Amino acid sequence: MRQVVNIGIDARYIQDHFPGIGRYTFNLTRALAEIAPQEHFVIFHNPALPNTRYDLAALAAYPNLEFVSLSIPTFSLAEQVHLPWIFRTRYANPKSKTCSERSESIQNRKFVFHSPYYVKPYFGLPCLSMVTIYDVISARYPEYLPSWRARLVFELTTRLALATSAHVLTLSEASRRDLVTFYRVLPRRITVTRLAADDHFRPQSPAAVAAIRQKYGLPSDYVLYLGINKPHKNLIRLVEAWKICHRQRTTGHIPLVIGGAWDPRYPQPKQRAAELGLGEGVRFLGPLPEEDLPALYGGATLFVFPSLYEGFGLPVLEAMACGAPVACSATSSLPEVAGDATLFFDPSDVEDIATTLRRALDDPDLRVALRERGLARARQFSWQQTAQKTLEAYVALS
Repeated sequence: MRQVVNIGIDARYIQDHFPGIGRYTFNLTRALAEIAPQEHFVIFHNPALPNTRYDLAALAAYPNLEFVSLSIPTFSLAEQVHLPWIFRTRYANPKSKTCSERSESIQNRKFVFHSPYYVKPYFGLPCLSMVTIYDVISARYPEYLPSWRARLVFELTTRLALATSAHVLTLSEASRRDLVTFYRVLPRRITVTRLAADDHFRPQSPAAVAAIRQKYGLPSDYVLYLGINKPHKNLIRLVEAWKICHRQRTTGHIPLVIGGAWDPRYPQPKQRAAELGLGEGVRFLGPLPEEDLPALYGGATLFVFPSLYEGFGLPVLEAMACGAPVACSATSSLPEVAGDATLFFDPSDVEDIATTLRRALDDPDLRVALRERGLARARQFSWQQTAQKTLEAYVALS
């Protein structure tokens, strides 16, 4: 019988500044607690960091999760010293008072530390560590980073994370190939752990959809994009493709609705929509409450995701889980996520984007078929599967 493992998870990333990484860390931790009651998980968190999305108290109810409160923020030099010190004094030193108070069965287990972000303690950990790398966009599209300093920091911290981690988790085979290609990571050091949509992403009632349309002043038909406005999300080409649809009167009074976190460093999509005279043909909603997202997805005539590059592309999966027909880019990880359940287009070709949008909007039977295939596809992903693959990687290191 194998030895049970202590697993440390840096949950300081369950906070508002990291919506995507926080979602991943929270759901992974909860699923691990459920599928592995025999393991012992040490959850490092900072209660002072703003967290309006996820209920850490609910996680604390699991008996196999031990919460350790830290005062150090993310992106701090202190984490390079403080976290390794905690491991050495609390878990790696059997003579320490704290450790002596714990049961012998826990003291004698091997320890694995998992950082869900590439900014992690690089040196001094008295145990093996693992890191999750979501994508390599800084290597594939360095021109999209705001400055040479940002490129240098991304490159340095990513290489440090890879060099000081015994194993690497990533979210898709596409990202796995990129890690091998750009950073020469040995394939055997990488495990792919696909994501899943949260449970609340599911088809909504007509009343819920009607309420969300009223809240945001949306008509009965709209095309939706949800995500941030960073350059690799390709919103400028999406707006230009929408202009073609408008010019050809394909869309009628259907607006393109763009929602999600808005980085003020990248105002170009709004500027381009204004230059093209689209007016109310493109609506920018900005950041949206989590509880509004399922009905926004579910009420969309079509969900479109034109990203040039994704480590996984969770919005595509969320949209399918809510019953929205989907059209997305045929790049990076997106074909892995979408399978045969979406319409694909070349995100570098504005005409191809427009043609795909017209095809979907002009064919209600096609949208029904996409909806049904999308719901079936989304059911193939679960956080329990993510947790199981992750747990297998932990155990392999022990």
